Amino acid sequence: MTRWLDERERRAWRGYLAMHAQLNARLHRQLQAGSGLSLTDFDVLVRLTDQPEPRMRMGELAKALQWEKSRLSHHLARMEKRGLVGREECAGDARGSYVVLTARGREVIEQAAPAHVESVQEYVFDQLSDEEVDALTAITDRVLQRLHDAG
Repeated sequence: MTRWLDERERRAWRGYLAMHAQLNARLHRQLQAGSGLSLTDFDVLVRLTDQPEPRMRMGELAKALQWEKSRLSHHLARMEKRGLVGREECAGDARGSYVVLTARGREVIEQAAPAHVESVQEYVFDQLSDEEVDALTAITDRVLQRLHDAG
């Protein structure tokens, strides 16, 4: 038997979906206008800059982004043409490769990040109390843990 959402849950879920769509669209437009990056470009570059060495195995990057490898490969090809990333072979693994942040990629994300963070502050965190930020963190941690546990 289907467990339908009650009115409170439906309002929360639909509000979350609308917020997610509108926030992503706004952040994408602002990134595109300010730096020429898409939100997906930014996601890739952030994952690389978060590493001790700015590179990741293709499979690890695909998993971190929750993308199919073919989608990642096509997206990286477009980013490579713009000089944002490169690819290197993995020593000892002829089939594997690394995605590597280029100097141009680092320059672009370093220029884009301050305005992006300011937008996130303006549209999300400036609207929330400290307690609401803590609640949001607790909610995302719990849902992400459940997704992880579900495999």
